[in-house]
Amino acid sequence: MIMVKPAMSYLDIISKASGQYPDKKLVAYQVSGEYSMLKSGASNGFFDERRIFEESLTAIKRAGANLIISYYAKEYFKK
Repeated sequence: MIMVKPAMSYLDIISKASGQYPDKKLVAYQVSGEYSMLKSGASNGFFDERRIFEESLTAIKRAGANLIISYYAKEYFKK
């Protein structure tokens, strides 16, 4: 496995690594700072929490991650 963290700041690296190492599982780690930033923005009414997390996780997946580690995982799968 190859891990890239923080995930959202390095979408370009995730994309390049997934292309360069197609035989390896690529893991993206959405670190606590990214999680806190999105939670804070949602709690202040800047955007809808569910939608912004879906957007961020979709971007990470589209960049080429096979697995995503996120503090939001439990909340994401509850709904």
